[in-house]
Amino acid sequence: MSPEADTIRPPNSLGLEELPLDIEAQIVALEPAPGREAGDLAERLAEMGFLPGERVRLLARALFGEPLAVRVGSDTFALRRAEAACIRVVMLPVDRAPAA
Repeated sequence: MSPEADTIRPPNSLGLEELPLDIEAQIVALEPAPGREAGDLAERLAEMGFLPGERVRLLARALFGEPLAVRVGSDTFALRRAEAACIRVVMLPVDRAPAA
């Protein structure tokens, strides 16, 4: 059985690379990248601050889709799509200010 078959994705989650621009999301899981040693990339992302519970926002995509500009906390990082795909997120509700 492959490692991907053992991965249980949180309900309603999506990869960070799928997140629409400027929508706030919360990290719910880090998944190992296919083809890498188990947890290698997930561990590096965690060391950078991409941890479950943290809020994240996709700021920009380059012309051909890479790199992605991503903000976690007060830090901004450039990630490849494959790296962002390891970060599972759920979109947070958009706060709507009352009409004046």
